[in-house]
Amino acid sequence: MPRDRVLDIGMTNEQTIENFLDKLASKASTPGGGSVAALMGAMGASLVSMVGNLTAGKEKYAAVEPEMVSMLERAESLREELTKAAQEDIRVFDAVMAAYGLPKHSDEDKANRSATLQRALKNATDAPLECARLCGEVIALSRVAATKGNSNVVSDAGVAALAAYAALRSAALNVYINVRSIKDTEFVNDRMASLAALLEDNLAATEEVYEKVKTELGG
Repeated sequence: MPRDRVLDIGMTNEQTIENFLDKLASKASTPGGGSVAALMGAMGASLVSMVGNLTAGKEKYAAVEPEMVSMLERAESLREELTKAAQEDIRVFDAVMAAYGLPKHSDEDKANRSATLQRALKNATDAPLECARLCGEVIALSRVAATKGNSNVVSDAGVAALAAYAALRSAALNVYINVRSIKDTEFVNDRMASLAALLEDNLAATEEVYEKVKTELGG
């Protein structure tokens, strides 16, 4: 994946990190927290990849070579998926804002606006929920990186887990803000149950990685 792809989020041309942060800090509504959540997850995946790249091919870790190669391949795939998720967050948010801007003069206008808005809100809920799921995969990979990867970069495996869980919780906030305006109770209950499971399961996994890394570092 091109190294500069993450810098194109919300931009029309390749930009520097400083330019991206300037736009993030501006009055522009996008990019926002959803894109940041996805990019944090992508950074976690990148750190897993780094551990894999510094482990695979080394004689000392020959016994875990196949697992490291598999981990590295999936981490790179997740990095790309999460980068796309940052772009998707912008798309779905813009669709919600467009729906709010639809006319509501006649009863037909109002019905069309309501239906369009509800569809947009559901998409804007599923996007961060998928981001959260992907972050859970990053956390699972960080555990492999921390327990079997190059011990010289075990701290980076720990940071990968923490970044991914912070990203997951950040994505959760974007789920919460959208479901409160969705009228489909069955949809809301289903998504909230999925999110709750992701948060609970990955909190335990993240803490396990953190404690493992801290112990290995003598903390």
